[in-house]
Amino acid sequence: MTHALPRPADTGEPATPRANAVVAVLAFGGIVVSLMQTLVIPIVPELPRLLNAPASDTAWAVTATLLAAAVATPMTGRLGDMYGKRRMLLISLVMLVAGSVTAALSDSLAPMIVGRALQGLASGVIPLGISIMRDELPAERLGSATALMSASLGVGGALGLPAAALIADNLDWHALFWVSAGLGVVTLLLVPAFVPESEVRTGGRFDLVGGIGMAAGLVSLLLAISKGGDWGWGSGTTLGLFAAAVVVLLAWGRWELRVNEPLVDLRTTARRQVLVTNLASIAVGFAMFAMSLVIPQLLQLPEATGYGLGKSLLVAGLTMAPSGLVMMATAPVSAALSKAKGPKITLMVGALIVAAGYGLNIALMSELWHFVLVTCVIGAGIGFTYGSMPALIMGAVPASETGAANSLNTLMRSIGTSTASAVAGVILAQMTTDFGGTSLPSQDGFKAVLAIGAGAALLAFAVASFIPRQRGAGAGGAEVAEAGGAEVTEAGVAEVTEARVAEVTEAAGAAVSVGEGPVGEGAVVEAAVGGMPVAEAPVAEAPVPAAAAVVAVPAAERGGIPVRGRVLGADRAAVGGASVTLISLGGKQLGRSVARGDGSYGVDAPGAGSYVLIASSEGYQPQASTIVVAGEPVAYDVLLSGASGLAGVVRSADGGTPVAEAVVIVTDVRGEVLATGRTDVLGEFTVTDLVPGAVTLAVNSPKHRPLAQVVEIGGAGTTRVELELRPGAQVRGTVRGGGTPLSDARVTLVDAAGNVVATTRTGLDGAYAFSDLDTGAYTVIATGYPPRAASLSVPGSGVDDHDIELAHAWE
Repeated sequence: MTHALPRPADTGEPATPRANAVVAVLAFGGIVVSLMQTLVIPIVPELPRLLNAPASDTAWAVTATLLAAAVATPMTGRLGDMYGKRRMLLISLVMLVAGSVTAALSDSLAPMIVGRALQGLASGVIPLGISIMRDELPAERLGSATALMSASLGVGGALGLPAAALIADNLDWHALFWVSAGLGVVTLLLVPAFVPESEVRTGGRFDLVGGIGMAAGLVSLLLAISKGGDWGWGSGTTLGLFAAAVVVLLAWGRWELRVNEPLVDLRTTARRQVLVTNLASIAVGFAMFAMSLVIPQLLQLPEATGYGLGKSLLVAGLTMAPSGLVMMATAPVSAALSKAKGPKITLMVGALIVAAGYGLNIALMSELWHFVLVTCVIGAGIGFTYGSMPALIMGAVPASETGAANSLNTLMRSIGTSTASAVAGVILAQMTTDFGGTSLPSQDGFKAVLAIGAGAALLAFAVASFIPRQRGAGAGGAEVAEAGGAEVTEAGVAEVTEARVAEVTEAAGAAVSVGEGPVGEGAVVEAAVGGMPVAEAPVAEAPVPAAAAVVAVPAAERGGIPVRGRVLGADRAAVGGASVTLISLGGKQLGRSVARGDGSYGVDAPGAGSYVLIASSEGYQPQASTIVVAGEPVAYDVLLSGASGLAGVVRSADGGTPVAEAVVIVTDVRGEVLATGRTDVLGEFTVTDLVPGAVTLAVNSPKHRPLAQVVEIGGAGTTRVELELRPGAQVRGTVRGGGTPLSDARVTLVDAAGNVVATTRTGLDGAYAFSDLDTGAYTVIATGYPPRAASLSVPGSGVDDHDIELAHAWE
């Protein structure tokens, strides 16, 4: 297993042309996949005739894609984290081409549904592309690139509708799928040529049971949502599917919490930033799709209705096309706002813009330009929201889990869009007007859907407000040092080197973000995360989770200066062979050194100013620090924490119930304690910052026998274990004298080695008890009358009764 390092350039300036090519190819792939979802819209009304099948059956040409995408998106994300994100991206594109060709060759319903399902399996391209960007792009490009990639879903949808209408009006309908296949082949050729394979891996085995459970739960949920309007929301089939979804997903969640290598790490998903962002994503997906459901219908309804514009499908598509261009244009603006104020603010601003767009549409819906204006406003808001969500997700999960985390976020948006379709369908079916004997959705019905879309956007705004606060670039360095548990030394140096970014982020309000501020006289403070100064790159855009360090040195600006120090582990032992790189704030490499056996390193700064110092070594978290070099040599020791972790669950062997408040102790091979902790109410524990290798894990809990075992910590990521504690045995009995229970008699339990295990006194009823005993031989000694000793053997768990009869010496 490997782990990602911060991505400054190794030599010279960052490879901007290569980065541009990666962004362009991945964004093109995202647009191609989103085009696939809208290509079929122009021919949906004609499918019953084209495929010689009932309309209720041809609707599966759309439903099959939705269900396949829901199942495939999180699975391809997890597989990408395990086996390679580019590899899974290519497999997804192969599915797109295969599905397109299958649909293009079809003239009946079955192959069409198969082809559309295969196309749906390609929906993981966008989250996989975002994850590749995090692993491969320079930090300064990451924000705008992920915003563009995320927005490509909306861009492709907006551009695909007019293109599909144009093809359907002028060519045979099969050409729609041949175009999709051709674009997929082009993307298949471009990706290997320009996109590198990410080396970030989680390793492990694929959770097949979790995959099946998640697929069953999601299919039940989305099938009920998408087909409930056709089957009836109160029908047994719909209600049964909803009930099945609840039961299956609850069972799946329990499985994912217990398995060593889950398909979806629910503990990571439950982090406040990830959880709240995903909830906001559902509302954003709902709000986005409401526009796609209402505006095309309003544009195409006859003018005689009084509110329709009587336009063709092509004109309707062209009216919505500018919104896609606006989404693309707002991607860099979204990234700039996230950089300055944090992605939380960007998400909230975008939600407000979307709500304003829907409110505008309720007032303006009589002219063509009204709809162009409205779609552009809503498109701008969607661009902001879609650009911020990947930044929020990636700022809260390890680099090795970005594929699965981004895929889950994409799935949340899809659930929102599916729900919007169902809700809008119900409203428009209920609020109708008679037009020449035909029932059509009324103007009030359309306005109701628009109002609900605005409400969903405002809900997204409200939910996003609960995302942990991120400080702006003007926050003082002393605040960050304090939040991270740092101390400001007499020399004016503050360090947060032993806290992970996630921990510092939580303590500091979800961001490590500093500017200049006094620590000591004549000193300034700065910080860096993942190879970029935090003031320039918010944590949410940091390429990898890395330790954060805050360094203060005298701020006088004089000539070139040596930077010297040692690379140390968390136990202050030297880390020989560590790589130390000095780069400029713009990403240019200025010097590189390999730490000697005693951990010492040395690099030279070309002059006074701020620089980024990066240290990394196999088995440790990479450390990035910004140092402000003045007119004298800088001495700075780098502390590296372990890159691996240990997590697990402690259960009782008697029934498998979780053991809460069990003490967990981790020691190294020399017996030195590395970490201690306690299990939570679910019996779960987590230990971070461990170095790969063998450790001893000991667990102790009342009413259970202690357990110790050797655990091999992997090279990166988190090693999971499951432990069972056996209930301790119990010895109890009654002390009597002359047949009468004796109170306050002293009873001592001694083990086979002569050690006193426990001592107690009898109660008023003469009873005594010893619990939590290991298997073995013991001696029970009772005193009060002349002492009396008896041997007994404890076979295991359970209760061993041992009454003692004391007598006077003359009896």
